[in-house]
Amino acid sequence: MSIDIEAADVIRLIEQFLKEQKLHHTLHALQDESQVTLNTVDNADSFAQDILQGRWDTVLKTLVPLQLPLSKQMPVYEQIALELIEMREIAAARNLVRSTDALQLLKERQPERYLHLEQLLGKTYFDAREAYPEGSSKEKRRQALAQSLSREVTVVPPSRLLTLLGQALKWQQYQGLLPSDREARYDLFRGTVTAAPTNDDMVPTQCYATIQFPKEKHVETAIFSPDGQSLVTGSGDGFIEVWNTLTGKRRMDLRYQAEEQWMSMRTRVLCLGFSPDGELLASGDQDGRIKVWTIHNGQCVRRFPAAHSQGVTTLCFNQAGNQLLSGSFDQTVRLHGLKSGKMLKEYRGHTSFINSVRFTLDFAKVLSASSDGTVRVWDYKSCDCLASFVPHANTSMASQPHITTPVVQHIALVPQLTDQFIVCPKLSSAMLVSLTGQTVRSFDWPSREDIEFLDVALSPHGQFLYLVGTDKHLHCFYLDTGRLVQSVKLGENEILGLVHHPLTNILAVYNDAGHVSLWRPETLS
Repeated sequence: MSIDIEAADVIRLIEQFLKEQKLHHTLHALQDESQVTLNTVDNADSFAQDILQGRWDTVLKTLVPLQLPLSKQMPVYEQIALELIEMREIAAARNLVRSTDALQLLKERQPERYLHLEQLLGKTYFDAREAYPEGSSKEKRRQALAQSLSREVTVVPPSRLLTLLGQALKWQQYQGLLPSDREARYDLFRGTVTAAPTNDDMVPTQCYATIQFPKEKHVETAIFSPDGQSLVTGSGDGFIEVWNTLTGKRRMDLRYQAEEQWMSMRTRVLCLGFSPDGELLASGDQDGRIKVWTIHNGQCVRRFPAAHSQGVTTLCFNQAGNQLLSGSFDQTVRLHGLKSGKMLKEYRGHTSFINSVRFTLDFAKVLSASSDGTVRVWDYKSCDCLASFVPHANTSMASQPHITTPVVQHIALVPQLTDQFIVCPKLSSAMLVSLTGQTVRSFDWPSREDIEFLDVALSPHGQFLYLVGTDKHLHCFYLDTGRLVQSVKLGENEILGLVHHPLTNILAVYNDAGHVSLWRPETLS
C-alpha cells in the first residue's frame, strides 16, 4: 500500500526543524517562497495563559510569525489598544490604532468600533464601563480572545522530522538493513534519534540502561533537557555530563564532550536547572557558586562566584530565561540577573536549609521549601512573604504540635493547576496544597511499614505522581484521586533522587552507589 504525502506537509516538517534550530532567516525565506506557513505554538496552555494575564509583548512575538488573517488579528490589536489607553500610554495607543494593518481593516469594516477607540484616545480619563460596554470587561475580552486564538493555532509534537527519521531507522533495523545493536551509533548528519512525545501516561517498570559512576563521585543531581533529547548529570567530582536519553551513552555529537572539554565546577555539583527554551543550563556547587552554560557548545556565559555564602541547593529559571532563582544552605532564596550578573532580590525568613525553589505558573510568586519544615509563598516583586505553612497530610497531624516538624524536600508544579502544587516532606505522605497552605489531597503510603518519601516527579500529562522512598521503591499514585497505583523495586542501594522525562514515559533514578538507571514501561520495546 502506498501513502501519498503532501508536499506542504514536508515543507512544514522542514519549517518546524528550522524554527527549533532558530534558523529564523532561512525559515522566513522558505515561507515566503513556498507560501506555506507554520501556524503552530510550542505550548497552547502557555499561549492562552499569556493572553489571560495580558502579557501582550509575548503574545505578539508568538502571533507575528503565524501570519493569521487580519480579521483574526483585529480584536487582538483592539484589546491591546484599550489596555494601553487604560494605562494612559496614549502615544503608544494612538500609534497602534493609526498604523497597524489590523486596525486599519477595522476602520474599513467596522467604523463604529474604530471610532470608539479614537474617542477613548481623546479623553483625559479612562472609564471601564465606557471602554467595555454591554456588560463586557477586560477579563471577559481576554477570555474570549484566548479561546478564539487557541482555535487558530495547533500544537504538534516537537522534532517531528527527527522522529520520522528515527522511525525509518527502526524499520531498517527490522528489515536487517541496519544492525540491531542498541549501542550502535547512527551518524545521520550528526543527528540523534529523538523520542516522540507519548499520548498516554504509563508507569515505568523496566530498567533499560544504567550509567555507572564511581561510588565516591556519585551523581548528586540530574535533569532532562526541555526537548527530552538529553539527560544532564552533576556529580561529586564537579563534572557536568550530557547523556543520550535513549541509550544512556554520553552525547559525543556534542563537540566539547567528544574532545573531553567537560563543563565543571570546583566542588560538588548540588543542583542543575534548564532555561525554558533549553538553551541555557545553570549549575550550583557546594561552595555557593553558580555558573550558566550554553548547552550546545559547553561554554560558560555567566558566573556568580559568590551567589551564596554556602552551597547552592536548588535552581530555577524564569519564563524569559534571563533571571535565575536559587536556594542555599545559607537559608536564603535569591534572584539573580543574567544580564547584570548581580543579585536582584533576596527572600529571607527560613531558619534552615533551602531545599527547593520554584516560580508559580504565572511567575508572580516564588515558592520555597526548607529543612525548617515550612513552605513559603513570596511576592516575586516585593519579596514579601505572603504565606508560610507546615504541610500536613491530615488535620490530626496538624493538631499535634509535639510531632517533630519534618524536612520539606521538594516542590513540584502541576501544569494544569495554577494555584496548587505538590509538596514532598520527609514523611510517608506527599500533599497537593493550595497557595494558602490548605491540603487539597494527600498521597499516603498505605502500609504499616514506616517509610519516608525522598523525591517527587510528575508524568508528562499529569496523570501520575511518582515518589521514591527510603524503602528503595518507586511508588506511583493517581494525581486526581491520591490512590496508589503501583510500586516498583528500584534496587538495593539508597535512592538519592529521580527526574521524569518531559515528553515520554521515561524516569531517571540515581543512587548512592553511583548508578543512574533509566526506566520505561515494559510495553516499549
